[in-house]
Amino acid sequence: MPSRVIADFGAEYLVDVDGDMRRAMTRGCDPTVGDWVVIEDDRIVEVLPRRTVISRRAAGDANREQVLAANVDVVFVVAAATDVNQRRLERYLTLAWQSGAAPVVVLTKADLVDSVDLSFAAAPVIVTSSVTAQGIDALEQELLPSRTGVFIGPSGVGKSSLINRLSGQEVMRTRLVHEASGEGRHMTSHRQLITLPSGGMIIDTPGLREAQLWFGEDALGNVFEDIEALALRCKFSDCAHSSEPGCAVRAGVEPDRLRSYHKLRRELRAIAAKSDARLRQDERRKWKNIAVANRVRERYLRR
Repeated sequence: MPSRVIADFGAEYLVDVDGDMRRAMTRGCDPTVGDWVVIEDDRIVEVLPRRTVISRRAAGDANREQVLAANVDVVFVVAAATDVNQRRLERYLTLAWQSGAAPVVVLTKADLVDSVDLSFAAAPVIVTSSVTAQGIDALEQELLPSRTGVFIGPSGVGKSSLINRLSGQEVMRTRLVHEASGEGRHMTSHRQLITLPSGGMIIDTPGLREAQLWFGEDALGNVFEDIEALALRCKFSDCAHSSEPGCAVRAGVEPDRLRSYHKLRRELRAIAAKSDARLRQDERRKWKNIAVANRVRERYLRR
């Protein structure tokens, strides 16, 4: 029977096996929270095909994918109302659109500000407060009847506090807001899937210090719909929106947003190029090994 990964503790996993929670190690596979897996003797031996995948490029120089969560229906991109960074939100929204799930922007700590302009966000927006319970009903509706969501965002934006509100109990540890900075501190140390009283499920993730993108340049079209629409009106069909005459994008988009678009596109193309180079190298290595094996075989047959 397929079982679902509930928590990732690094060396081992917590898995729901038909309602029975078990600790399990892995054998020959690399699961993540939200995965459906096959269990044999408290070993995860197979990861079943994923519907959606939240991925980023792993920290460091290696061009390697890090899967954060799988099989989610909605990605909640969380930002604090006290620190709305448009460039950072564009990056997180790109991660969300790349996953194949539906993105929703969640603005936390609404009780601490009067208003915030999120008109640039290419996704629905839910304004919340874990203090006043504002927006909690709207979050629950996104997870009905039995959908899985995931919170992604930087540290200290209030993800764990929202989960505690949604669950009706202190299931995730939190810290009070720092008096000097007005910001929360990151407490989540592992990824975990929590079943809510409403029937939905939510995955909490540690705050991401680096939201580096992975594959999926097409996602930019969802995050920057205004740029994609204006590009159709450019004088040249191959306009790069940099210095060409008659560029409708440069005329109609604020410079900071256009720079963000170019930066994210360059990053995604660099990842694709590195991966293509690695594939070509692997292919050359494979054929080199085949050639060596054939020469060894020919020498053996001539004896």
